[in-house]
Amino acid sequence: MALDEMFVKINGERHYLWQAVDHEGEVLESFVTKKRNKKAALKLLGKAIRKHCRPEEIVTDRLRSYGAALKEMGIADRQETGRWLNNRVENSHLPFRRREKAMLRFRRMRSLQKFASVHPSIYNLFNSERDLYSRLNFKLNRAAALAE
Repeated sequence: MALDEMFVKINGERHYLWQAVDHEGEVLESFVTKKRNKKAALKLLGKAIRKHCRPEEIVTDRLRSYGAALKEMGIADRQETGRWLNNRVENSHLPFRRREKAMLRFRRMRSLQKFASVHPSIYNLFNSERDLYSRLNFKLNRAAALAE
């Protein structure tokens, strides 16, 4: 599991979108806060672990809030930090940024939270690694996703 936060401006104020991503790049959890602190990191970790069990390793950037939250939960030994380790979670921000730009930004924190909770599940459903499938399999998978 990888954890990361990104800033989003709402009416000129900085808010933070926290995301937990699995080893395949699918977004597991996301939520929005006004602050970037230990409390927010604990909330993200708690939600992710409650729904998706305790991971063997947790990849983060060097934000000290993650270390403090992991220490409080008693799993600080599972944290991995290092250069380029969290590229998968950083790349998971790109589709969100594209969609945010198309929507001409967000006006309220509530609308951002609703969008952040729905967007990853829809994106994960339709996003298939195109280079791994033949054209026929891609069409079958896309038809199954649309039917669902």
